[in-house]
Amino acid sequence: MPPTDFVVRSPDYERRVRDSFARQGIMGTMGATLQRVQPGEVEIGLEWAPGLTQQHGFLHAGVVSTALDSACGYAGFTLMAPDAAVLTIEFKVNLLAPARGQRFRMVGRVLKSGRTITVTEGQAFAIDQGRETLVATMNATLMAITGRADVQG
Repeated sequence: MPPTDFVVRSPDYERRVRDSFARQGIMGTMGATLQRVQPGEVEIGLEWAPGLTQQHGFLHAGVVSTALDSACGYAGFTLMAPDAAVLTIEFKVNLLAPARGQRFRMVGRVLKSGRTITVTEGQAFAIDQGRETLVATMNATLMAITGRADVQG
């Protein structure tokens, strides 16, 4: 269980996350929605759609990875300084089961928050006829970026 006594460096972290998420074209293209934002944890929801699948009708691994990357990134962003932006610098995904379901829930959690580097974990769940199954996990490393005009919020 990740720690819950994180230091929140920006009092308006939720607005910053929601504003940044709204600017992500890929999340809009995929139909992803920001479900929950709290210090060190973010949840993204996604509905199944034919345009997001692979050849067997499962949610494509690239879609799962993309949504998990955003969940982990925004979880880290909740704890970053007000002048920081976030970029993922590394991630690893384990695909545990076919992503079969009507809806999907991606949860990102901070494991260790630092001034520059943050380590997170993510879990992707498929919801199929009311039953939730863990379909993927992610470990991601993030970097807080400051002082760059081309990387903001």
